[in-house]
Amino acid sequence: MTKSNQDWAKRVEQIAHTRLNDCYQCGKCTAGCPRGDVMDMPPTRIMRATQTGDILGAARAASIWRCLSCLTCSARCPKSVEVASVIDALRQISIETNTFSDESLKVVDFQKAFLRSVRRNGRTNETEMATDFEARYFFKRFDVCNVVRLGLLAPKMVVRGKMHFKLGSPVKDKALVKRIFDKCGVEL
Repeated sequence: MTKSNQDWAKRVEQIAHTRLNDCYQCGKCTAGCPRGDVMDMPPTRIMRATQTGDILGAARAASIWRCLSCLTCSARCPKSVEVASVIDALRQISIETNTFSDESLKVVDFQKAFLRSVRRNGRTNETEMATDFEARYFFKRFDVCNVVRLGLLAPKMVVRGKMHFKLGSPVKDKALVKRIFDKCGVEL
């Protein structure tokens, strides 16, 4: 059985800790958004879509993955609506329902690689995370040109001190990190 629009809206409000209907469409969130010009659905339209019950439509928008999470939209809201949290909630729903666009696939894969690294080590390990991401992304797209480009770029980064092969040590209390991931129910 699928969820109704009202159930989805309640879910967004629960995740975002804000009331969708408090937004009165003043447009300040979009006016201040540094990425608003490249969004197919700027923050004001995302908020309107969630208010009208088009949660899955908003969750399919590439805009939620283009968002910088800079919190400007939330800071500018005269009604203290947590617009950035609504966008985060839509990202979560997008992943849960597998409704993200092909354009957003790379961003989703990168975020999952980041979270897998944190889950394993308690903190991110850049080399491990980049390797995990590139390997998984390659097998989804078979992008040989990207592998060659990265292969040529890696030595330059090492020489300039921008890439390290230190694995680092995991945090001491990995059990705490495990409990956090278990409580969130994150599936990677």
